[in-house]
Amino acid sequence: MGKLDERVIIVTGGAQGIGRAFAMRFAAEGARVVIADVNGPASEKTAAEIGEAGGEALVAVTDVSDADSADAMARAAIEKWGRIDGLVNNAAYFQRPQVTVGPVEEITPEEWDSVMAVNVRGPFLCCRAVLPYMKERGYGKIVNISSGTFFSGRSTTQYVASKGAVIGMTRTLARETGDFGITVNSIAPGSTASDPERDQSRYEGRVPDRAIKRVERPEDLAGAGVFLMSSDSDFMTGQTMIVDGGAALN
Repeated sequence: MGKLDERVIIVTGGAQGIGRAFAMRFAAEGARVVIADVNGPASEKTAAEIGEAGGEALVAVTDVSDADSADAMARAAIEKWGRIDGLVNNAAYFQRPQVTVGPVEEITPEEWDSVMAVNVRGPFLCCRAVLPYMKERGYGKIVNISSGTFFSGRSTTQYVASKGAVIGMTRTLARETGDFGITVNSIAPGSTASDPERDQSRYEGRVPDRAIKRVERPEDLAGAGVFLMSSDSDFMTGQTMIVDGGAALN
């Protein structure tokens, strides 16, 4: 028996990195996972790995910044399994393509809009797509992936602003949906080694700031995701769990 047996959970950006870690762990706990990612081939690969391990996964190629695409993602889950129990809003614009790392005056309005389209509009559209189905059943769990950079300010302005918006959205949605049996929480990861092609020294540089002195891996976040998707967190909503090895001590 797994903690998520028979639950249907959508993971945006689920093909690789942190999203993949969530998808793999949810499936191991018995969930049926919808991998909603713009990268179709990578999504198919992750789905195949879940299947080989005895789990169930559905690929829904999704551009979270597009309303029709987000709606199609939700419909795909309903058509396949007849329900949506959970949504993890993980898809984010940060490293691919590379964002401007520098003062705010060097950030173009176009880049700002691109970051907000995925990191803020994306969670909004995906919540908007799944909530009618969750409200109809009187149950659902939404987990928005924010970032520890919101608490430290150590990143680019456009990224930190977008991740702060995610926390604000989490709080308002929690109040809005509580009467429908829906919980909305967020997870704020620290700098996580989610991209094997990135200079690993950038991850290692954050280690001295942590109480737990090692690089954070995507798998370090999966346990928090399972908790927030399981019945163990049914009376917890509007909260942000910081999972960063003790860099931010609140």
